[in-house]
Amino acid sequence: MKKQNGYRKAFTLIELLIVIVILGGLAAVVAPGLMDAADEAKRDTVCLKMNDLKKRFDMFKLDNGVYPDTEEGFEALLSNPDAEKYPNYRTQPYLKELPKDAWKTPFVYINQGDDIEIISFAADRKEGGENNNKDILFSECSR
Repeated sequence: MKKQNGYRKAFTLIELLIVIVILGGLAAVVAPGLMDAADEAKRDTVCLKMNDLKKRFDMFKLDNGVYPDTEEGFEALLSNPDAEKYPNYRTQPYLKELPKDAWKTPFVYINQGDDIEIISFAADRKEGGENNNKDILFSECSR
């Protein structure tokens, strides 16, 4: 660096420490907001996937007159679980692969008679939970 009046132009250690403290403070303020936004985006994505799955189950019901049993679940969208029970099953499956939520966990399907419930266990991957770990139910997603 050039010397001017016998002094080098450079940052002092104190100036560098001040910059580091300021950047650390900004990161501490901004990072939680970004994490919350990412979690909210995952929850929204799960609701969108659930909406698509619900439509596929509706197509199944339209073709076969009923939703698949809880035990048949998503597998019933991959292949016909019972040709006698579902004689109008399409030649092409309703799904190509088993669906997973944003946390790479399989969804849960429950037949409720005239309707169905689709559940994601969310970030903690187990039933129950609070905040970002709260289960996501299709019936609670805004449609």
